[in-house]
Amino acid sequence: MNPKPVIICVVGPTAIGKTSLSIALAQAFSTEIISADSRQFYKEMSIGTAVPTLEELAAVPHHFIQNRSISEDYSVGDFERDAMDFINKRFFPSASNENALKTLIMVGGSGLYIDAVIRGLDEFPNVPQENREKLNRELDDFGLAHLQNKLKKADPEHFAKVDIHNPHRLIRALEIVEYSGKPYSSFLKKKRENRNFDTFLIGLTAEREIVYDRINRRVDNMIKEGLLEEAKALYSYRDKNALQTVGYRELFEYINGNISQEEAVSEIKKNSRRFAKRQGTWFRKNENINWFPYDTNYDTIIQFIKEKNAL
Repeated sequence: MNPKPVIICVVGPTAIGKTSLSIALAQAFSTEIISADSRQFYKEMSIGTAVPTLEELAAVPHHFIQNRSISEDYSVGDFERDAMDFINKRFFPSASNENALKTLIMVGGSGLYIDAVIRGLDEFPNVPQENREKLNRELDDFGLAHLQNKLKKADPEHFAKVDIHNPHRLIRALEIVEYSGKPYSSFLKKKRENRNFDTFLIGLTAEREIVYDRINRRVDNMIKEGLLEEAKALYSYRDKNALQTVGYRELFEYINGNISQEEAVSEIKKNSRRFAKRQGTWFRKNENINWFPYDTNYDTIIQFIKEKNAL
């Protein structure tokens, strides 16, 4: 038997089917799900973040789904702390709580948030506030493309992985680069933290054309379900970091009168495809991921996990 509890991580690009697989695994192993999707933390955002349906949420216990407000600042460091607190309580309960779980499922397409739990966060220098203020002024004066070009030249490795349409992420990387004189990617941790649990990673994959088709169909469904109305309701919060994400930025441009609704939908699809490509770049570097075609029978994956982990 495996001497340590195990977190089974389900990863892969957006719209690949991670939610359905995670529920099947949680049911098979009589356990619960931790969401590590940074877009699904916020209770005001549902359609544009592809939050699991009420039926899916009722199928097994989910955690870290719509548990924060967009008015709150919630960083990957906050998530690591909260997730580790939860994991320790569920895996290693107090003497008065004997319901320790042997297995947990963690699911998400946010590679940084997955890594924060299974590896620990990287250590970065403390950057003076004026460095960030300078970059914010550059954003206001010269636009997003200016920051994108700066990061591409300074750190092409991180540029290939980061959400280049999120100004907060660009500024965070550039402030480290400009303060330290080193690429942001050079600070990424090579040695993982010692965790009191094991991890087992399952990745879902498909040919690019299939992934892109699934993304396009998901976006069309989101529009039908009321994504534009959701974006209008959140418009006054558009400067919040939580809303600097695909699906909302483009519709805010439409609401501002800068592009048509058709152009906004087309941009959502294009930027979602780019996001999926960056997810693939991140996850492919992890040699510990066991990859399966997206349409693999769930029983096959469950049996594979049991055989490899003696669960």
